[in-house]
Amino acid sequence: MTMCWTDVVHLHEVDATRVAVVGGKGAHLGELSRIDGIRVPDGFCVTADAFRRVVAQAPSIDDLLDRLWRSDPDDREAVRTLSADIRRAIEETAIPGDLAAEIAGALARLGDRTAVAVRSSATAEDLPTASFAGQQDTCLNVVGQAEVLRHVSRCWASLFTERAVAYRSRNGIDHRTVHMAVVVQQMVFPEAAGVLFTADPLSGNRRTATVDAGFGLGEALVSGLVNPDVFTVRDGEVVARTIAAKQRAVHALPGGGTQEVAVDPQRQGRPALTDAQAVELVRLGRRIEAHFGRPQDIEWCLADGDFRIVQSRPITTVFPIPDAGDEDHHVYVSVGHQQMMTDPMKPLGLSLWQRTAMVPMHEAGGRLFVDVTRRLASPASRAALLDVLGRGDPLVRDALETVLDRDGLVLSLPDTGPGGPPAGGASEPSAEADPAIVTELMERSQVSVAALERDIRTTSGPALFDFLLEAFEEHKRVLGDPLSMQAITAGMEATWWLNDKLGEWLGEKNAADTLTLSAPGNITSEMGLDLLDVADVIRPHPEVVAFLRDVEDEGFLDELAKLPGGTEAREAIEAYLDRYGVRCVGEIDITRPRWRERPTTLIPLILDNVRNFGPGAAARRFEQGRQKARQKEQDVLSRLRALPDGDRRADEAKRKIDQVRAFAGYREYPKYGIVSRYFIYRQALLEEGERLVQAHVLSETEDIFYLTFQELHDVVRSHRADDRLIQQRKDAFRSYHALTPPRVLTSDGESVTGAYRREDVPAGALAGLAVSAGTAEGRARVILDLADADLEAGDILVTRFTDPSWSPLFVGIAGLVTEVGGLMTHGAVIAREYGLPAVVGVEQATRLIRDGQRIRVHGTDGYVEVLP
Repeated sequence: MTMCWTDVVHLHEVDATRVAVVGGKGAHLGELSRIDGIRVPDGFCVTADAFRRVVAQAPSIDDLLDRLWRSDPDDREAVRTLSADIRRAIEETAIPGDLAAEIAGALARLGDRTAVAVRSSATAEDLPTASFAGQQDTCLNVVGQAEVLRHVSRCWASLFTERAVAYRSRNGIDHRTVHMAVVVQQMVFPEAAGVLFTADPLSGNRRTATVDAGFGLGEALVSGLVNPDVFTVRDGEVVARTIAAKQRAVHALPGGGTQEVAVDPQRQGRPALTDAQAVELVRLGRRIEAHFGRPQDIEWCLADGDFRIVQSRPITTVFPIPDAGDEDHHVYVSVGHQQMMTDPMKPLGLSLWQRTAMVPMHEAGGRLFVDVTRRLASPASRAALLDVLGRGDPLVRDALETVLDRDGLVLSLPDTGPGGPPAGGASEPSAEADPAIVTELMERSQVSVAALERDIRTTSGPALFDFLLEAFEEHKRVLGDPLSMQAITAGMEATWWLNDKLGEWLGEKNAADTLTLSAPGNITSEMGLDLLDVADVIRPHPEVVAFLRDVEDEGFLDELAKLPGGTEAREAIEAYLDRYGVRCVGEIDITRPRWRERPTTLIPLILDNVRNFGPGAAARRFEQGRQKARQKEQDVLSRLRALPDGDRRADEAKRKIDQVRAFAGYREYPKYGIVSRYFIYRQALLEEGERLVQAHVLSETEDIFYLTFQELHDVVRSHRADDRLIQQRKDAFRSYHALTPPRVLTSDGESVTGAYRREDVPAGALAGLAVSAGTAEGRARVILDLADADLEAGDILVTRFTDPSWSPLFVGIAGLVTEVGGLMTHGAVIAREYGLPAVVGVEQATRLIRDGQRIRVHGTDGYVEVLP
C-alpha cells in the first residue's frame, strides 16, 4: 500500500535517488530492499523535512550554528561546547503533533508493541565520496511510541556530535547543508551478526571478501567488546578462517534496550557461522556490490537461518580499477610516481596527458597508469622493464616481483619482443652521443613552441580542436625524437656506469652525485638560481620588500612601479615569468593555474631568498658546485691511475664524466618543453571556456576542466553541456583526494606497495632510496603545499613529492626527504645538482616525521634517522 504522508515514507517507496529526503542510510536501505533475493527488515523513514521543521521551531539553534560555522575547527573546546548546546536544543524541542501522529501511524502498521531499531540517516551520509560510518546514533530494541519519539529526537541531535562536526569540517561540508532523516525498522533478534567487506579493505583485492562474525547483535563487534570470527572467502570458498573466543555478546531485553551477557564457555570457541553460511553471505554481498557498482561494507544479521541486510555503504578507501575492457588479468604501474605528482587530476588534465603521452595510459581514481602486463609476460622484455623501473624506484620493482611470484596472475605469453616502451616513456641504448646535440635539441624545441604559439592565435571554436589534434602529434614527435632519447639515455647510462664502476673499483658510493654538481644547461636548477637573482634586485629596496609582504592581489606587478626600486623589481619578476611562468605545482595537469597567471605564488619564495641569502648567492653557489665536481673528478682519476690497469680505467672514467656533465642537464629540458606547450594549450582552451560562459552554455570558465578533451570539443560544437555530469565530476574529484594511489595496481584491485628488504638500515630509521650523497642534520619542515613553505637556512624539506615547481625551495635547504621518487625523478636530479643530501621513496615520511623534529638524512646510504 502506498503511503501519502509528507514527513514519513515507507522504505519500499525509497530508492538511491532520495538521499536529500531520507538521508544516505535510508536511501541505501530502500535501494537494498529492491534487490532480488536481499531481505531488509521492514520499516519507514522520518524525512529530513521533519528535521528542518523541528530546527526551525528553535531560534537558538540558528544562532548556535552561526557560532559553530565561525569557530576555529582546531579549537576543540569551543567545538565541543557548541556541539553539546545544539544537541541539547534539538532534544528539548517538542515534536509537532501532526508529525508525532504520522510516526504513530507508521508504527501501528509494524505493530504497536513491535520492537524497532531507530537509526540516524544524514543527507551527506554513506555517499560514494565519503563514508560517515558510526558518526550518528543507532538505538536498538526500542519499544513503544513515546520511546520511539524520544529516540528520533536523539538521532536528530546526533548530527552534531563532536565527531560528526569535526568530520564535516575536515571534509569541507557545511553544517547547514546536512540534515538528518531517521530510519525506523523492525528489530531483528539474530543468532549471529557482523560485517561483510566485499573487497579486502586493506589491499583492495576485489576477489577476496572478508566476513566478521559474532554471536548476538552486531554491537558487540562494532564496540570492540569481542574479537570477531574472520572468514576470508575467495572464488566461492573459504580460504582462511580465524575463530575467536567470543566471551561476551549483546542481546535484546524483553522490555526494550540491550544487555551485555556472558557467552557459555562451551560455546565461546564455536564459529558464529558455518563455512557454507559465510560463502552464502558473500554471494549475497556480490549481488549487492553488482547493484551499486562498487565494493560494499555490509552489516548483516542471521535470524532463523536467513540473512537480513541492515546496512550497506561503499568502501571509500579502496582504489578504483582501470577499465581494461576485458576480463583478463592486468598489472598497472603508476604514472604519477614517475612524474612526481600523485595528486588527482581533473578530467581535462587526464585526457590531455593521455593524448600527448608516448604510451597508452589508463585512468583510475583521478590518476593515470600504464598497463605493463605484456612486458612482464614476455621473457625478452621482463628483465629490461624490471631493471629500468627498479633503478628509478626499487619499490616499484619489488611490487612487480611480488605480483610475478604469485601463480596465475600474469599469464605466460609468446615471446613477442620488447612489447613497447617502459612505463612513462621510451628508452633505447645510446651510442657515443655528441654533446652538440643538446644545443640542437633545445633550439628545435624552442622553434616548435614558437610556431605553436604563433599559429594557435588565429584559431577558435571547433577548428581549435582540429588544430590541437595536429599539435598533439607534433608534441609527441618532439617528445619522441630519437635524438632526444639518445641524449637522455646518455646521461643516465653514464650516471649508472660511474656509480657501478667507481663503487667496484674505489669503494665510492654514488660518486656521480658529486661529479654532476652544477652540470650546465639544467633548466630546472637554473630556475631556482634565477629566483635568487630576482631577490638580489629586490633586497636593496625596503619599501618593495614591505609591499610584497602584504600582497594578495594577482595584479600587484602594476603597483610595484609606484615604489622606489619598484620598476627594477617588476622587470626582474617579469623576466623570470617570461622564462618560467609556464610552470606550477602539479604542472602535468593542464587544469592547474600557472605562475604567469598567479604570480603571487612566487612571493613567499622571493621573500625567503631576500631573508636567507646575500647578494650574488646564485653565482657563488653554482661556482662552488662546479669546483667540487672538478675536485672530485681529479681525485677519482688520480686514484684510478694508481690501480692496476689504471690508465685505461681512468681514461674510461674521464669519458663517462664528460658524458654525464654534457648530458645530465638536458634530462630536465623535455619536461620544460611539455609544460611550455601545455601553457599555450591551456590559454586557448580557457578562452573557449570564457566564450561558453558568455553564451550561457557553462556556469563558469573552469567547468571545462571537468570535461575530457573530446567532451569539451562536443560542447563547443553543439553549445550544449550536461550540468549534472560536470557536478558529478566535481564531486568525484573531491573524493579522489582521500585516496592514496599505489605504485602497482592489479586488475583484481590489489594495491601493491613494495618493500626495500634491506638489512643495512639501523633500527628505528626510515628506509628509502639514496639519490644524492652526503649527510645532513637539521630541523624537519613537513610541507604538503608549496604555498605553505616557510623555510630557514639549514632546514630539511620533508614532503610527499616535488615536481620542478619546488626547485626554488632547494636553494635554501640542507636536505630533502620525499615519499615518492626515484633515482632519475625531478627531486633527485635537482638535489644532486645542488649537492643536497636526499632520500626519496620514504613511505609515510610526512606522517612519521613531525614538523620541527630534528632528523639526520643519510643521502649516501638511503635512510633517515629521527633524532631524540
